[in-house]
This record gives sequence, structure tokens and C-alpha cells, in this order.
Amino acid sequence: MQDASPGSTAVALVDAIEAALAGGPPVAVATVVTGGAASLAAGAKLLVRADGRTLGSLGSAEANEALREIAVAAFTAMPRIVTGTWYLADGAATDRPSQAVEGAAEVMLQLFEAPARLVIVGAGHVGLALATMAELLGYETTVLDDRVEFANRERFPMAHRILVEEVGAALDSLTLDASTAVVLVSRGHRVDEEALRHAVGRGAGYVGMIGSRRRTRTVLDHLAAEGYPAAALEAVSTPVGLDIGAETPEEIAVSILAEMTMVRRGGTGTRMSQNRSADSPT
Repeated sequence: MQDASPGSTAVALVDAIEAALAGGPPVAVATVVTGGAASLAAGAKLLVRADGRTLGSLGSAEANEALREIAVAAFTAMPRIVTGTWYLADGAATDRPSQAVEGAAEVMLQLFEAPARLVIVGAGHVGLALATMAELLGYETTVLDDRVEFANRERFPMAHRILVEEVGAALDSLTLDASTAVVLVSRGHRVDEEALRHAVGRGAGYVGMIGSRRRTRTVLDHLAAEGYPAAALEAVSTPVGLDIGAETPEEIAVSILAEMTMVRRGGTGTRMSQNRSADSPT
């Protein structure tokens, strides 16, 4: 249902964006930059929710439907694309300028959602280093551990939430989506394995588990034998992190957060200096 007037629509659109940024349901907003041959009005907006419901209009039913489909896909896409430009003509859209037809309308699509969330299973040394550094990156962090002497506010003042309970029940109580990363760094592989049972295949944008290749392979084999989907298990980052030669808890945390950022932003993990020759003029 659309609002009765442009003014009330604009107010509702702003309210939805503010609610999304505050932790409510995420929204995507398409804005006409240039109307092109489609004669769309510059500045026209269409807000799209994850379930496909819309608010506002770009100026035509064809344009609305094309951007609605693109916006719905953006809610689960990895890497996350916070802002993108689409070129629209004859009801079809492309994000590649080279493929855009002459006179295509230009539409900016923005995704508004709460800060990325990090769920850390394990409140030991690595978990503490992860939570400390994740705060600098803007993550909203939840720490899970059944040991109150480790999982407490004094030890984790930066955590948004601390859950001191059995790991399976704790994970089941959380919503995992494309903006959520789950990292398993508990005190033992049995706890990590149980945590993985309750995290894998639930829609998290990143799931990582610490451990040696042999140990993590054993855990994955156990879950495969229990019937967990192969694709979901293959998506688990384990052993977790990028290979930077990390040894200390802090270095391991850097390795993990670097991989999380790479997955979320679509990086390659290669050294920037390796691209120097490709960037040099010929």
C-alpha cells in the first residue's frame, strides 16, 4: 500500500531508513539520478523491503519492478554492496556501463542496514582479541561462552551482548543473516563442533572455525555424515582466517577479521603491491 501523499511517503521512507540503521529490518532505496529516455524524474525514490514490499515509485511500473527484483537480491548478496549504480532501459537493468544502451536511465541503489554483527563463540584469549578489534571496525559483537569467569562485562566491556549459557541454545536464540559473521574460537573442538551444528546453513554471511586442518576436517566430516548440506559445509571458513603467519591471539584476530572483511567487501586477499604493475601506465 502506498501513502496518500508525496509528503507522507517521504516521511515514511526516512522513518524506515532510520529504523533500519537502528537495528530494524533492512531496506534498499533506489533513486533516479538521470531519467534518460525513460523520462523518469530525477530524485524519484522507491524503497524496497526484504520481502519485496515497496514504498514510493521511480515513475513507471516497469522501472519499479526491475529495481525491486535487484533490491531484493541485494539483501542476501555477498559481498555486500552498500551503494551501486544501475542503468535501466525498456524494463531491463545492468550495473555495467559498457552494457548500458544509449539513453538508459541511471538509478542509484543504496542498502541501509544496522552495523555488521559478529557472534564470537568462545571468550578465551582469541575471542577477547577478536571482540576488541571488531569494535574498531564497527561490528556489533555478541560473545557466547558457558563460563561466567570468562564471559562477563568486566572482561568484555565492548560487547553488545554477552550470553553465558550452552552454546547450542544461545545460537538458536540469535538471528543470523547476511550481515552476521559467526566465529568459533572456543576452548575445544567439541564445543566448536556443537556450535557449528547450530550456525551452519542458517544464512550467516560468514562462518569461520579455528583449528588445524586435520581437526576441522574431522568436524566437517561428522556434520556431513549427519546430513548437513555439502554446500553449507563447504562455505565454512576453516581453518579460519588469512595466512599471514599469525601466532599470537592478536595476530590471529587480525587474520580472521581480514578474511571477514575480504568476504564482506569482495576483496582478493592479495598484497596490494602485487597490483602495482597492473596499475602502472603502459
